[in-house]
Amino acid sequence: MGIMQSRLKQLYIYLPAVLIVLFLSACENDINKVKAIAAADATKPIQRTTGVDVIFSDSGIVKARMLTPLLIDYDTKKDPYSVMPKSVKVILYAEDGNIIADTGYYYKEKQLISFRKNVVATKGDGTVYRSDELLWDMNKKKIYSNKKVVMTKPNGDEMTGSSFVSDDKFLNPVFQNSTAVIHVDGDLSQK
Repeated sequence: MGIMQSRLKQLYIYLPAVLIVLFLSACENDINKVKAIAAADATKPIQRTTGVDVIFSDSGIVKARMLTPLLIDYDTKKDPYSVMPKSVKVILYAEDGNIIADTGYYYKEKQLISFRKNVVATKGDGTVYRSDELLWDMNKKKIYSNKKVVMTKPNGDEMTGSSFVSDDKFLNPVFQNSTAVIHVDGDLSQK
């Protein structure tokens, strides 16, 4: 019986250690599951609004109006944002122009709207800017893009750049790595 008692003593010593290891590994997995569930919940929308019409003003003066058929709010801890997945249109009153896009993202804390896919910005004078992305930083009062932008004037002149920056009224556009097509009127032949 000495061998049996020895084995029982070993079992009494090792069994609690094995149970503690199993318990701790089970807790770790549960903690990881809780973290995963919390992360998944952070990316779920907290609110869906249809037929959105937002007015942006500064010192009581209406600067712009944003229209979208669907606005989905996400409340992430670092930077809450809204998505406009079914198109967005912003009317710029100062320039009598507008910006339209297939998709938009609005970051309220940064005061930034990101227009994406088939972006067309039109000024009151008929000048049109086309890109796959335009960003409007309302705090810095500038509009820019890190993607190709094509500007077409009403007379057909065209400027293309690999990226673009301007004030928020499109008055001082600057294109990087630009090319242009300029139409010249008049008779160029010598008589």
